[in-house]
Amino acid sequence: MFDCVIIGAGPAGGAAAYHLAKRGRSVLVLDKQSQPRQSFCAGGVSPAIAPWFEFDFAPVISRKVKTVRYTWKYEDPVLVELETAEPMWMVRRDAFDQLLLDEAAGQGATVEMGVEVRAIAWEGDRWQIPTNGEPRFGRYLIGADGARGPVAPWLKLKTPKTRLAATLEVPSAEAESAPINFAFGQVKNGFIWQFPKADGFSVSTSTFLGGENKKLPQLLQEYADRVGLPQGNRQVQESLMALWDGDRPLHSQNALLIGEAAGFVDPLTAEGIRPCLYSGMTAAEAIDHALSGDINALEGYSQTVQDVWGADMAWAARLAAALYRLPGIAYKVAIKQPIATQIMLKILCGELRYSKVANRALRRLSGGIMGR
Repeated sequence: MFDCVIIGAGPAGGAAAYHLAKRGRSVLVLDKQSQPRQSFCAGGVSPAIAPWFEFDFAPVISRKVKTVRYTWKYEDPVLVELETAEPMWMVRRDAFDQLLLDEAAGQGATVEMGVEVRAIAWEGDRWQIPTNGEPRFGRYLIGADGARGPVAPWLKLKTPKTRLAATLEVPSAEAESAPINFAFGQVKNGFIWQFPKADGFSVSTSTFLGGENKKLPQLLQEYADRVGLPQGNRQVQESLMALWDGDRPLHSQNALLIGEAAGFVDPLTAEGIRPCLYSGMTAAEAIDHALSGDINALEGYSQTVQDVWGADMAWAARLAAALYRLPGIAYKVAIKQPIATQIMLKILCGELRYSKVANRALRRLSGGIMGR
């Protein structure tokens, strides 16, 4: 029997496994996908995650980028140089996720890929986890199985609301020197983000308000054609994205939810990797304390998430409502202003919270509306 079984081997599950194993706990990670774990993802990561781990991410950083370009309906461009010592990281998720799992295994965690979890059952002092093979057992359970995972409903915990998203992968030698691109005006209630890797572009989009847009893959193809991305070997995939949609319990009997299973995606920017890593690290600490006898540790996880993450995401949601309902005005009075990029970068790096800047930003947006 393991101290903790983690269902899901993405960034959240890998982070939780690493930090629990590092504390000397016996950990099992299960994932129904086989290695390498494929994932279509834009792959932008804040370097602020580096202090959270005692290993080097350099082997899986495809590019470091300091230049951001914005456009409104393909026009009115603005270029901004990031005022940071360390540029934004561009990663391929298969390599990034695998590094986390390898480092967790190096600390003593057991990782089993290609194992499908079919149910969970609490047996009084442990979780029994039936699979497509032998059942596994753990004193504690972490659900890290993503936006569509079954663990949250199995635990009778509220599942986060999901939105459709799409990612287009485009091989291109030009990506090696290209900036990050954010394109506004093509997608109602959303935007397109284009992240350059060493060998190609990852182009993603989603909506953040209103009804779902069923034409996201088509919109990405049209965008790629318009900006001149190579037409050969394009790959597009739809997915679900679990935006943070309000505080709720993330714990149950000897169990926690983390990552997108708990809605850890920023409702303004769609940033997901850093929040998911944060949730895994925080959950590992809570379960370590629970294993040491703290009967309030799991409840404390839910409370910590609400205090540190949820409160700030409420402000992000308010900003999203203002920005995406009047995107043309928002672009002129806020987004294209270089200071806005520097502020967002500080938020992404954990140096600034939405709560410190949201009121001023909302006033600026309101002033733009009044001045129409």
